[in-house]
Amino acid sequence: MCVEPESPEPVGDFADFERELQTALARRPAPPHLKRKIVGRLSQHAGRSHRMIWMERLAASLLLAAVAGGAAFWRHQEEQRRGEEAKQQVMTALRIANHALEQMNAQLAEHNRDAQ
Repeated sequence: MCVEPESPEPVGDFADFERELQTALARRPAPPHLKRKIVGRLSQHAGRSHRMIWMERLAASLLLAAVAGGAAFWRHQEEQRRGEEAKQQVMTALRIANHALEQMNAQLAEHNRDAQ
């Protein structure tokens, strides 16, 4: 058997606050029509037509497909942009190499003329 120790009786404004708190937290029975009201709302919500549910699913699927398609298109465009950028870099490197080879050919031709 568990016995709670008695606390001293609160005084003044604190006693009023304590009484109000106990009143506010006291257990009260539910209103008589609460169960009927809750069941009525649940049946209204459950009574939505299956057509509406399928339309929502269809709309969600279309939205998901559009987002996925947009992401795939963006990725394709990004890869294409990177490919073009890499192509430009290769072309620049080839021009530089060609210019260096032309200079080397000119130097070799001049060296061959001087050697003859």
